[in-house]
Amino acid sequence: MEKVGSSGLTPVDRVLDGLRGFGAHYTEFTRGFAAHLGLHSTDAAALVEILYAEDNGVPLSPARLSERISLSSGATTALLNRLERAGHIVRSREQPDRRIVTLRSSPEIQGPGREYFGPLAEHMGALLQKYSPAEVARFEEFLEDLQVTMDAVLAEQRE
Repeated sequence: MEKVGSSGLTPVDRVLDGLRGFGAHYTEFTRGFAAHLGLHSTDAAALVEILYAEDNGVPLSPARLSERISLSSGATTALLNRLERAGHIVRSREQPDRRIVTLRSSPEIQGPGREYFGPLAEHMGALLQKYSPAEVARFEEFLEDLQVTMDAVLAEQRE
C-alpha cells in the first residue's frame, strides 16, 4: 500500500498532479505566445510545434503536425495557410520525394519565438542544473516511458 502524505495524496498522485500542473502551465505559455503574436491559440500551438521540431533538427511535415495538434488534415491545411499568409512559416520540398512537404518557421517569427520562450528555456536549464546527470537521465527515462504510455492509451482510444 502506498503511503499517503499530509496532503492526502499518494506519491503517484502527487507526481500526476505535478504533471497536470506542468501541462496547464505549458498551455498558458502557448496562450500567452498566441496573444503576443495576435494569433488564435491553435495557430500558436502549431507554430510552437514547428519551432520546437526545427530546434531539434527534425522539422515536421503537415501530417506529423496534424498528429501533434490533433487536427484533421483539412483543418491543418487551413491553419498552415493562415500561418503562411501571416509570414510565420514556409513550406518547402526538401526530400528526394518532392511530394513530401517540410514545415519551417520564417526568419521573421524566430526572433519573437526566442524572445518569448527564451526566459523559460533559461530558467528550465538552470533548474535542471540542480540535479545530477544520473538524476536527469532518470527524468529522461521517465518522460520517455510516459510518452510511450500516453501514445499507447491514445491509440487505444482511437480504435
